[in-house]
Amino acid sequence: MYNFSCTIFRNKTVNKLAVMITTPPYSNLSVTALDYIETALKNGVELIGVFFYQDGVLHADAHVQIASDEFQAISHWRKLHQAYKLPLYLCITAAEKRGISDEQTQNISPIFTISGLGELVELSTMADRLVQF
Repeated sequence: MYNFSCTIFRNKTVNKLAVMITTPPYSNLSVTALDYIETALKNGVELIGVFFYQDGVLHADAHVQIASDEFQAISHWRKLHQAYKLPLYLCITAAEKRGISDEQTQNISPIFTISGLGELVELSTMADRLVQF
């Protein structure tokens, strides 16, 4: 669990946080990212968005099958999205390179907003801190 009680990083108060996910859903780092994000949200940090890039776009693939005895990242993204209205942005170029297309909407989980790298630039401009997992 992360300590966000005072939301201070390197002597700077973090009011707005953005996160970039580049790790696939079957990685242990996904668990760390979700724990970090949930802790921040529970402690009042404004999370302005999560951007999925590189292999991180696999979190949005509606056809990814993870063994039932392994951590189910997509169900946790869904819960955070619903509970906190957390914006989840999917880089469509990175997705298409990995066989995930927006031409067939059933390929992409509906909790994700299709976007491009411009959205990442916007998030990083608006945020006090951008954290990558």
